[in-house]
Amino acid sequence: MDHTEVEAEAHVEVLTSRDVPLGGPRAMTVRRTLPQRSRTLIGAWCFADHYGPDRVEDSGGMDVAPHPHTGLQTVSWLFSGEIEHRDSLGTQAFVRPGELNLMTGGHGISHTEVSTPGTTVLHGVQLWVALPDEHRHAPRDFQHHAPEQLRVDGARLRVFLGTLVGDTSPVRTFTPLLGAEVLIDAGATVTLDVDPGFEHGLLVDEGDVRLDGTPLRPAELGYAAPGRATLTLTNVSEHPARTVLLGGPPFEEKIVMWWNFIGRRHQDIVEAREDWERASDRFGTVDGYPGDRLPAPALPNAVITPRKNPSRH
Repeated sequence: MDHTEVEAEAHVEVLTSRDVPLGGPRAMTVRRTLPQRSRTLIGAWCFADHYGPDRVEDSGGMDVAPHPHTGLQTVSWLFSGEIEHRDSLGTQAFVRPGELNLMTGGHGISHTEVSTPGTTVLHGVQLWVALPDEHRHAPRDFQHHAPEQLRVDGARLRVFLGTLVGDTSPVRTFTPLLGAEVLIDAGATVTLDVDPGFEHGLLVDEGDVRLDGTPLRPAELGYAAPGRATLTLTNVSEHPARTVLLGGPPFEEKIVMWWNFIGRRHQDIVEAREDWERASDRFGTVDGYPGDRLPAPALPNAVITPRKNPSRH
């Protein structure tokens, strides 16, 4: 391996977020780091929204009316507050700090997300995982997991998907994945053994962090290409830093992602939208929400083009 290849492996790409309204007329604002023009996926992770800390009395909290999903899994992870989840499986569950809620919307599912009356500060991430083509019509499913907090030198971790520091989540996914909250002590450095076949993304929530020497500020996501057997996280702040580490083997399939749907071609999106608008059985119904479901936005005038990540060369 020559010097240029070593530098390429060591490079960390910094992805900045953009502000996006979430959830129709009562929208709250979230910071979105995936997808963007330079990077569609990290492993099978295809979507990352990051919000808060927001005082509910100022922001109005989260109130997302019934809406559909296809071809993906949703991953909900909170730092503070509480969200009530209802879906067309009949699930009524709560998203609480340190507890994972994972919903599979393969062929079709619908759900609502509403912050509870007792929530004063809402703060967390909402993530999506693209399903591989052979599983993208999987049946609806919902899983919950409350991982234990683990202590390693310089950090505390909760592994909600995959394996890290010897801890493995029991939650089922359709591709290998890593998802973990990593809290780094003030001024500390932690080196984590990772799968060199994975690419990784580190989303910074609080603190100023260096990922393999590259500075990351809050709401930035650092991307590390496959080939690393370790990742070194350094908190240069005078207070603890909170990060979310995501990973997985490169997802080589091209995907079409529009609104809440993931497919492989424009027609997949057209059909899913039509099924939602005519209230077909594909998405089922959500009971217990005091309001109307979200209408699908108008399709763009152009054909939606499948996308994948840029070449790693």
